[in-house]
Amino acid sequence: MSTPSAAAPTDDAAKPTPLVHRVFGEPRFHTDGDVAAVAFAADGTVRSIDEAGVLRHWAADGKQLGRYFLSDLETLWAFSPNAALLASGNDDLIVWDAATGQLVRRIGQDSWVTAVAFSPDGRTVATGHDDGTVRFWDVASHKAVGKFLAHPKPVSAVAFSPRGDYVATAGEDRLVRVWDGYSHKLVRDLRSHTDRIPALAWSPDGALLISAGWDTSARVWKPGSPDPVMLLNSHADQVVALAWSRDGKFLACADSDFDIYLWSDAAAGTVAHVLRGHADEIRCMAFSADGTRLATAGLDRVIHVWDVRDGKLVAGPNPKGKHAIAVIPGTPLRLASTAAPAVRVWDVASGEDAAPTGLCAAYSVAASPDGAWLGIGGTDHFTQLWNAKDGALARSLEATKPPVGAVAFSPDSTRLAHTSPADGLVWVWRCADAGDAELILIEAADGCTLESLAFHPDGNRVACGGIDYLSTGERDGAVCVWDLTTKERVFTLDYGVRALAFDPAGKYLAAAGVTDTVFVWDVETQETVFELAGHQETIHAVAFDPTGSYLVSGGDDTTVRVWDVLSGRLLVSREFDSPVQSLAFSPDGASLFLGNGNTTCYQVEFKKLLED
Repeated sequence: MSTPSAAAPTDDAAKPTPLVHRVFGEPRFHTDGDVAAVAFAADGTVRSIDEAGVLRHWAADGKQLGRYFLSDLETLWAFSPNAALLASGNDDLIVWDAATGQLVRRIGQDSWVTAVAFSPDGRTVATGHDDGTVRFWDVASHKAVGKFLAHPKPVSAVAFSPRGDYVATAGEDRLVRVWDGYSHKLVRDLRSHTDRIPALAWSPDGALLISAGWDTSARVWKPGSPDPVMLLNSHADQVVALAWSRDGKFLACADSDFDIYLWSDAAAGTVAHVLRGHADEIRCMAFSADGTRLATAGLDRVIHVWDVRDGKLVAGPNPKGKHAIAVIPGTPLRLASTAAPAVRVWDVASGEDAAPTGLCAAYSVAASPDGAWLGIGGTDHFTQLWNAKDGALARSLEATKPPVGAVAFSPDSTRLAHTSPADGLVWVWRCADAGDAELILIEAADGCTLESLAFHPDGNRVACGGIDYLSTGERDGAVCVWDLTTKERVFTLDYGVRALAFDPAGKYLAAAGVTDTVFVWDVETQETVFELAGHQETIHAVAFDPTGSYLVSGGDDTTVRVWDVLSGRLLVSREFDSPVQSLAFSPDGASLFLGNGNTTCYQVEFKKLLED
């Protein structure tokens, strides 16, 4: 086990693989390992600990401020109130300084630690053990201050009441017990659960105790009564984590469907919001001191921060949509990204921020081929058209429903098209004109959601693709190609897609299918040329290189795959350290840029990608 006194903060620009020439941006609220505990510090920043023992410090917007490696042998982690200290357990109890990562004290134990909890004042830490005992330790002196046998089987959870006058325990015997916090005498057995009880939480006033069960519900108890006063039964098969806001307004319960229920009145069973966004098991939750924010994390390795007042995701896995990128041609070559809270632009050669940057929150972004325009699809009703050279706002182009899901420029840079996924419309605008939209395509993807659009190299045709989530047409989606001159649909392909790209010659149309397959069609015959299988998870992006010789795809399996366009043969498959959500080539084809799920961008030398 490695336990350094303190580790240096992480280097955000560290290259994850030799294939990556440069990293742009920071992995906001994204970790390299499963998150075991999360907490708000007194200053409003966030601290988290990976199961592998990496302690991280985050700004409120998700920028990583520091990283410390503590130990990779711990099985449990728990923060003290305000995240001043961190306790870990295995066959020892270890207390760490959460601000510096320094080891404060190692306390040997007689049996394996199965549960850890700090008292509300942070002065005492309790440990549950596999022999059924609960032990208490004074944080300042590191001395034992109590011990009792709580259960005949291992302890699964421990929780102090707010005043410390009670201690609740749960055991693998499926029993909740309440103990006097001073004498450690049994006050009451609470019998009701029929499966494992992984978490306990007291209301801030101490009037209610909540127990989370793998039997589909969280139970609400008044410690003076032997029966639960309410069963919170709206959950999936298992309730796995609990947290109370300090003002008592909200109880958060996470379940095995990766949903979080915010109960505004636990005793009455009143739900305020259901928070959805996690992609895997939720292991930990914590409210901010003012009760307005909830941080949640777990096996998907992304800390989500929610505003509990409106139930909205405010920070985490790009809450406005997948990470979109665009290469802005010209000197210097620039890269735009939607992953930060506002669109960020970098000088590719120097890696420094470049104008126009920090413009606004965005759902999508595109640059005109001549480098004159930057189109930003907003989280509101508007696409903002910016002069890419001087950073001046030229126009705001209105859509009917937010957000603007996709933006694309015509090859001659005179037109801009954008979509609203919710209403199925595509607007086509003249960049230099100040008037209304030149054209609006109704049901542009034949009644499906609009996930992507792409201009044909001739500039007169546009492809629109989406997904039919309800399978109303006995299909998973559609791709429609429109002639902008005649304003008519040229053809429809009954395939659900998430991304589209034409090859430079306009002969082929490629798509990221919802079936984890890359499709290639002949534009003139509409015949399927290739169905390219190999990705193991959702494909988010496809792109042809400027020569038209190679087709590149990327997705949630963290791989980038390069296919030979003529034969459909897979040339290489390269694995990276984060899901790939977007792809873009430099105009000369020398560099391939990746927009990653962890909010960073990678510049990869394409020749090296092919040859290594």
